[in-house]
Amino acid sequence: MKIFCSFVLIGALYAIPALAGDAGDMVFTERGPWDMSKGPVSWEISQTGPELESFKPLGKGTLTMDQVTDPSDGKPVLQLAESTDRIKRKIGPFPISGGDPSLTFFLETVARDMAAMTGGSPFYIRNRLKDALFRGGEVSREGDLTIASFEPFKDDKNTQRMYGFETLVLRFALSDPKQPIERMTAQTGPLAGDRPAYVNEMVLK
Repeated sequence: MKIFCSFVLIGALYAIPALAGDAGDMVFTERGPWDMSKGPVSWEISQTGPELESFKPLGKGTLTMDQVTDPSDGKPVLQLAESTDRIKRKIGPFPISGGDPSLTFFLETVARDMAAMTGGSPFYIRNRLKDALFRGGEVSREGDLTIASFEPFKDDKNTQRMYGFETLVLRFALSDPKQPIERMTAQTGPLAGDRPAYVNEMVLK
């Protein structure tokens, strides 16, 4: 199994906080232990944005979460598999009983993409995402789904260096709190230089 330690570390960074707001509580509610008895859980993923030297949008693909055996100790763990025309990789392991690997993947992808396009510090970006998700956000309804939305860079002091990412909105569509998140979306307005918006979306199959 190929292990990507950075995702494990980011998962720890996004551990459920004691002081999260209502919207953050909904997103970070404990969904483990994960039950894979009915097979893997899959999301359709779609990523669009400007073609830059530092960033190439991945287009459409899938993210699959499955239970595998950790060869180091023989215990069950979770593993993600990402597949698009531009990338195929396995990410993990993640514990069966802790956190939400799909959420960790989504947030780290947004942070990585933003850092690539803006040249900003990924550590600063992750911290701003964390602060927004833990401290703010709005809750609304969309049919049978609850929508938790966040604007992590709306009032950021570095707006002029954000390439348009000050318009970033994160939206999470949730049904049963114990079930996987139905839809995760990160979207900006048009980026600097009249470049197209960045859109990153995961939709549960």
